[in-house]
Amino acid sequence: MSAIGIIANPMSGKDIRRLVSHATVIDNHEKINVIERVVLGAQLMGVDTVVLMPETHNMAYRAVNLLIERRELACAIEVQDFHIYGTVEDTEKSARLMEEDERIGCIVSLGGDGTNRAIAKEIYHTPMISLSTGTNNVYPDWVEGTAAGIAAGLTATKACDCQDFIQRQKRIEISKNGVFTDIALIDAVISDNPIIGSRAIWKTDSILGVVVSRAHPASIGFSSIAGMREIITIDDDYGGVVFIGENYDELVAPVAPGILEQLGVSPMTRLPFEEAYRWIASCRGTIAVDGEREIYIKPGDVLEFTITRKGPLKVSVPETIEQAQREGKFNR
Repeated sequence: MSAIGIIANPMSGKDIRRLVSHATVIDNHEKINVIERVVLGAQLMGVDTVVLMPETHNMAYRAVNLLIERRELACAIEVQDFHIYGTVEDTEKSARLMEEDERIGCIVSLGGDGTNRAIAKEIYHTPMISLSTGTNNVYPDWVEGTAAGIAAGLTATKACDCQDFIQRQKRIEISKNGVFTDIALIDAVISDNPIIGSRAIWKTDSILGVVVSRAHPASIGFSSIAGMREIITIDDDYGGVVFIGENYDELVAPVAPGILEQLGVSPMTRLPFEEAYRWIASCRGTIAVDGEREIYIKPGDVLEFTITRKGPLKVSVPETIEQAQREGKFNR
């Protein structure tokens, strides 16, 4: 028996950055449509069961009901049974249960960088396909749901030789005062704003520095600040850090959808794999991981940032489908 999991975050793409930038709005109706397309693509590839995360907006049940009404559902559906709180803990628990479920050969996520970070904290062995439905979408891909479902089905059923197109991702491991504290998949932003508030970080005037696992000038978000200094790819066995200040050369970077800011940015310092980069806080502030303020810091706190390749396994959708085509898996 083969199965895939679907984790759809109903709150992705709904934070305060929607009010202060020009971000695309992907509402829950569209997420339901995407869930339907993923299910249809996966069952076509022979998946027996689709396991879905329960959430406060009942997107999983609504998508399944629509497929049943149209008589398009040909596989078994399971919605995980646990108490939900409408918080990130729901996503983490769902991912943890899917990682433990030996039937599940691939997880499809609907969310942004923050959603995928929550999933990445709980999975290691199960490959993942990430679909962009958030505000910051550097980690997830803009992939059509049907194609994602096909690739997830091929991966879960091992219908084609696609192991070469599943890549272990990088992550930033963060310790505070010698204690492992959190991770980020893309960036960890050091800010002198000590208020967690709405968690989302969007103001650049409070940013002191940005630690990145990857960086590109075409990315949207704070990793683009580092990307304006140097491109760091998924394949590079290092990360980097830049600092913000008036004494540095000024660069323009797209820090949010439609928002370009001029900032003084230091030269890039490369951070080799497994070598902790040490930074001592001189003021109160926060560390924002993948766009969300999570770690409070105070003067004297010692922060260590370590780039590793211990992130989740990520499936390349186009290459997986291309391999299946070469093997004749679509011939009927």
